[in-house]
Amino acid sequence: MAENWVLIAALVYIVACLGLVLYLQKQLGNLRSKVEALTLLAKESDKQRDSLKRELQELRSGTIGVGKRVLELEKKLLKQDARIDETLEQEPQARLYSRAMKMVSLGAGIDELMRECELPRAEAELLLRLHAKR
Repeated sequence: MAENWVLIAALVYIVACLGLVLYLQKQLGNLRSKVEALTLLAKESDKQRDSLKRELQELRSGTIGVGKRVLELEKKLLKQDARIDETLEQEPQARLYSRAMKMVSLGAGIDELMRECELPRAEAELLLRLHAKR
């Protein structure tokens, strides 16, 4: 009878161990599937990171190109400004007309243009008609 109890206890122990092994195998399978899912996510993240790095590099290159173009345009603009200033300095008559146009835009009349800019009446009237605020 004592032997039967020992056999029954051993049998219960073996069944419990088998149950534990089956449970641990199931848990191990779950962990493996989670690891596989995380591995896929990591690979996808790496692909996205590489894609974003390429896009960022393209943006940097484009920005550098735009910056160079802006600098070129600034140089051209400065040259144009210098040419305009040079032209205005060379032609005193042009300076008078520039001043007259500015006065017209500020609301000056024919008499004022004739007096301040030393223009004949016909030229003052023409400037007034051409450049007066509408």
